[in-house]
Amino acid sequence: MKALKVMATINEEGQLTLDHPLTIDKNSRVEVIVLIPDEETPDETSQTEVLADFRQAWQEAMTGQTIPVAQLWEGLKDD
Repeated sequence: MKALKVMATINEEGQLTLDHPLTIDKNSRVEVIVLIPDEETPDETSQTEVLADFRQAWQEAMTGQTIPVAQLWEGLKDD
């Protein structure tokens, strides 16, 4: 079984409308799990921003542009 994470909206009739179409085999039966946030709070960071930050961090990690954790702690101890 594959898992896909997609965003959707629940309309006034209680039906789900996906933000984007699924790119899977058509006429397939699926199992749906709905996660509802406790409070309605807008996302402070968009998915695009999170993805851009992740890509930058991944690129830095892959090219060795990292700082050892011990060095980070040293900088904090001086303050």
